[in-house]
Amino acid sequence: MASPRVIVQIVLTGSRILGKAFLEAGRQAVKNVQHRPAGAMGGADVAGVGNATTGSMTDQLTRQHRMTLDEAHLILNAKRGEELEKILENYEHLFKANSPPPPPAPSHAKPKALPAHSHYLQSKVVRARERIEAELQIANEKPAENTAPNAQAPPPPSDTPTGGSS
Repeated sequence: MASPRVIVQIVLTGSRILGKAFLEAGRQAVKNVQHRPAGAMGGADVAGVGNATTGSMTDQLTRQHRMTLDEAHLILNAKRGEELEKILENYEHLFKANSPPPPPAPSHAKPKALPAHSHYLQSKVVRARERIEAELQIANEKPAENTAPNAQAPPPPSDTPTGGSS
């Protein structure tokens, strides 16, 4: 038989070891909460939006729509440079697939399982379409800006003096 003194020492040593382990685990948890790796997403950050720091129109659109152009193409299952009609077909399909079904007609039969729908996914599909359309609109405005100054050339400078005394 073990003496009571040995049993008390075992219990005290075990509780001391366990207490130190819990204390160290708590310290590590605090360090984990405070540490933010450079590439990690924050609470208000969305993938790629944190990197959109320049004043370019693409970065402005990324911040405004909270979505990168690549992310929008992935959501709509479209490739870069694909025709807008194909992108809109994908949009229509995904929008309808994630919209709630119409209410069932009243009947006495056992109700069928309704297909799943997601308002969240539907909103992401809408935002992706808006992001791609905004990028296309900006791309279409740039050539217009480049040709507009050439359409109206400034008047040539005149050789006559401008009414001042020398």
